[in-house]
Amino acid sequence: MRRMLDGVVGPLRDEARETDERRLLVLAGDPDRTRRAAGDALDAAAIDRSDATLVGPEPALDCEHLPPERSADLLGTTREAVVLDMHAACRPNTIGRAVGVVDGGGLLVLLTPSLDTWPDRRDGFDEGLAVPPADLSAVTGRFRRRLVETLRTHPGIAVVDADAHRVERDGLTDPPPVVAGGGVSLPDARTFPDAVYEACLTDDQADAVLELERLREAGQAVVIEADRGRGKSSAAGLSAGALALAGEDVLVAAPAYRNAAEVLERARERLTAADALASVDDPDTPHELTAPDGSVRFRRAADAADGPGLPGDPDAVIVDEAAALPVHVLDSFLDAPAVAFATTVHGYEGAGRGFSVRFRDHLDQTDHDVGEIRMTEPIRYAAGDPVEVWAFRALLLDASPPVEPLVADAQTETVEYVTLDAADLVADETLLREAFGLLVLAHYRTEPDDLARLLDAPNVAVRALLHDGHVVSVALLAREGGLDDETRANMYDGARIRGNMLPDVLTTQLRDESAGVPVGYRVLRIATHHTARSRGLGSRLLTEVRAEFATDVDWLGVGYGATPELLAFWAANGYAPVHLSTTRNDESGEYSALMLDPTSDAGADLFARHADQFVARVGDVLADPLTDLDPDVARATLSALHRDADPELADWEWRQVASAAFGPGLFDMAPGLYRRLAVTYFTADVDLTLTPRQERLLVLKPLQGRPWDAVAATLDYHSTAEAMRALGDALEPLVDEFGPDAALTEADRYR
Repeated sequence: MRRMLDGVVGPLRDEARETDERRLLVLAGDPDRTRRAAGDALDAAAIDRSDATLVGPEPALDCEHLPPERSADLLGTTREAVVLDMHAACRPNTIGRAVGVVDGGGLLVLLTPSLDTWPDRRDGFDEGLAVPPADLSAVTGRFRRRLVETLRTHPGIAVVDADAHRVERDGLTDPPPVVAGGGVSLPDARTFPDAVYEACLTDDQADAVLELERLREAGQAVVIEADRGRGKSSAAGLSAGALALAGEDVLVAAPAYRNAAEVLERARERLTAADALASVDDPDTPHELTAPDGSVRFRRAADAADGPGLPGDPDAVIVDEAAALPVHVLDSFLDAPAVAFATTVHGYEGAGRGFSVRFRDHLDQTDHDVGEIRMTEPIRYAAGDPVEVWAFRALLLDASPPVEPLVADAQTETVEYVTLDAADLVADETLLREAFGLLVLAHYRTEPDDLARLLDAPNVAVRALLHDGHVVSVALLAREGGLDDETRANMYDGARIRGNMLPDVLTTQLRDESAGVPVGYRVLRIATHHTARSRGLGSRLLTEVRAEFATDVDWLGVGYGATPELLAFWAANGYAPVHLSTTRNDESGEYSALMLDPTSDAGADLFARHADQFVARVGDVLADPLTDLDPDVARATLSALHRDADPELADWEWRQVASAAFGPGLFDMAPGLYRRLAVTYFTADVDLTLTPRQERLLVLKPLQGRPWDAVAATLDYHSTAEAMRALGDALEPLVDEFGPDAALTEADRYR
């Protein structure tokens, strides 16, 4: 085996180094044999163990080892070889992470079962796709079958059968000679030292550094987008060092230090080269580089954002791996005088869509002068690297919706509602790329794992609207519920049941053991091509989904990061809220809303009891865990309930409320009364509408109990006294509408 691997790996490694590309080696067969062969392969490639990382369930090689669940630690690092052990589980996200860190001239080694039998095997990842009541046998192998086909046909991939000691493919591409580049051109009108630009490896990188010079001025924001391996972190580090030399204090933020190591290392090089590195990693200031008049400091993004201001009042902030950060964390860095966001596109972490889908528009609406640059020229490896091309194809990292002209004329009357069966999608690569590309572009959470889920999960269905045969709107649906007594009892007792998010929340958090009995479809994703938005296509798709499934299930549902716009969309399509999460979503930075649209008597019963319970408890929830909820989200959520609520106030309580609205009564004497009345106003179907400012006032004070000075400042009242009077004015029509004789009699005393 060792001699055979020498004959395969040696030439493969030589070709990789000669072209500054990567190569991929598949070792297929028995787990122990492939793991032993991996060590032989590293030796044959003359790769030192200190330059290699094994990602797998056990430390089978004498090199750095990461379990698959920690593969995100590879972010921001570069390795000469990564060995990915996929015997226990084939996780698409982990494949994407491993590919991204291998350097030019290096090897990605995949350890797999026999390629002939692998698609028909079921592993740890498949177990996560087997959503109850379905079992593991219902999971298909389409994703792995497609993966194996790419491994056996794509250039630059060698395949060795470790059981049969047979070379299936040598992976050699016989590439043309590499033509040396002509060096980097120094940009005109630069202010950073020439040495900073001379350290750049491509013109792309130099252009990025030039754009980052803007951070010397307050009010500037820079967005750097790049595929992996384009040198964005190095450009950020060179610029951080130059800023520190110019006397600026620079805060570098990332999910973890390992993610920003390249930034700090490049900054250190600049300060060292200028003989200006005064101190390094003082124990009291970890990860800090100090120059005579400036500094470069690292902080975990979550820690830097957790406070009333940014630590150390930096002159500029550079956020690396912005794609991997929650939106509310990204938002906190806008308090800096100047800020740069470096983000990955076509990346395993969901292609940075948390940044591009939700945060990017918000950044454009701020007072920052926003500059943007896209880096395309590879640095870590040569352009056209076959392993990158393979990963993009196998994981659909570069999937995109149809080009604009193909769907520009799409209208509700021109589209066709279709079922996109997983087998049909695998057979039609264009259709698959359009559908998945639309999901990736529109949703920050779409990632390679979702591709396997779409193709293999037994509870997932895909529906779409086609315009002239092209996907213009798509919905990803998951069947949930229909759980047996034992499963529901286990869920009630705290067990997590895969893939049943809505029944899980209603059972475990809201203590309804019967919530898992009705069957429903949850909308996992819905996306409409950006060219055809605001034409009613999303609503048309939901209408078609309801018409198709209404007689088959008890409810349709959805869970998502709540915004006023999304709440209005779902409410307009017949969905109503039954729950707001009490913690923010890590990715979106928002509180999640759960909404239901019942389609049967059983679904109506489920909805009614949870909607009524939501009305009964939402006031207390807003006053405690959700006291920081956006008041417009609260307004939209409560207004979508449409439940006849009664504040159930005694006559003496009504007199208290009426006197505070019309006379000398004081709100602070009984805040709970006004909370119940506010909930009644928002949820009742009455012909009574306050102004948006008055509604926000009802949320901020009676419902959330925020201090008067904070309420006045948030709503731009000149004083707390003015805010108090405004609350009285807002309460007057509520007393008239809902109050009994006792309330009206009290009010008449002051009219």
